[in-house]
Amino acid sequence: MAKRSGTNAKSRRTTPRGSAGSARRAIAVGRSLAGEVLRFRDQALRRRAAALRYAAPTIEARALSPRLIRAAGGHAGAVARAGVLVAEGDSWFDYPWHDVLRMLEDQHGYDVESVAHKGDSVESMAYGGQLEEFTRLIEKLLRQRVLPSAILLSAGGNDVAGDEFRVLINHVRSAHAGLNEQVVRGVIDERVFDAYVTILTGVTTVCRQRAGRPLPIIIHGYGHPVPDGRGVLGGWGPLPGPWLQPGFRDKGFNAPDACLEMAADLIDRFNVMLRRVTALTEFRHVRYVDVRDLLSNRTDYKTWWANELHPTKRGFEAVADRFAAAIAMNRQASASIRTRRAIRRSPSRKDI
Repeated sequence: MAKRSGTNAKSRRTTPRGSAGSARRAIAVGRSLAGEVLRFRDQALRRRAAALRYAAPTIEARALSPRLIRAAGGHAGAVARAGVLVAEGDSWFDYPWHDVLRMLEDQHGYDVESVAHKGDSVESMAYGGQLEEFTRLIEKLLRQRVLPSAILLSAGGNDVAGDEFRVLINHVRSAHAGLNEQVVRGVIDERVFDAYVTILTGVTTVCRQRAGRPLPIIIHGYGHPVPDGRGVLGGWGPLPGPWLQPGFRDKGFNAPDACLEMAADLIDRFNVMLRRVTALTEFRHVRYVDVRDLLSNRTDYKTWWANELHPTKRGFEAVADRFAAAIAMNRQASASIRTRRAIRRSPSRKDI
């Protein structure tokens, strides 16, 4: 099987025209949608406050048994955890038995609150209902006096895989066989780019309004998949998948190396787009995580890939480790900023 590096890009690619204007429009849309959600939630919070007045709520005075707390992985004293994370996303955050969020909880000690749902596209997250669910979750945590350490976002795979994947490829006998440059540019560099900017703006706006400041956000690209026809547990019957090989076959591509290279090329384009998103000045608090070097598409790929789109347990562990490292880097950067501010505010020796 051919080897493929995540750093190679074809020379014909350039930054899409009008990307700055597109970003401005998407930011405006994101702020508008966040405003709608916040107004909706303001009404809901007023109803909640009224209900609590009539319900005369009482403070729970009954203490849990220390034995029960220890059985759940806690300590009888203070809450023991590395921090609280809030996640929004797709099946990389919502997969049976093993996913990124489960690994962050079980192997890194975080408590994770999630509105992620397998199968969701980044468009459905940006323009659908996940932002309202996210806002509700942030409010609930703040009522519990918890400020999340970071916001995690996993999105975009469902926008380019499955039925959507077919439209990205020209037939093998076409004069322009392979990935259709114009369609790929339209889907990734416009549609998905706009949706990412919109959802990141929406999340940032909600955090500013509810938490008083933007919270760190971590997004990720995907690894180079292997279009071998494997779905979830083989993809039999109602189980999802495969998502890539059927599209290649419909367009006459049967050579594994050619399919492998096109799939990797598409993912590279996706990752380049994410770097463009995080390079926007509005998203200095957004960190991009590249996982292409973690998930092999070589002869050992089944060690890392459970099927065409999802990693194995070992693969998810590797991705979660990188997320944990990114969260730690954010914490170190925040601590450094707080230290510098404290030094600036402290009186100098001349003033003492």
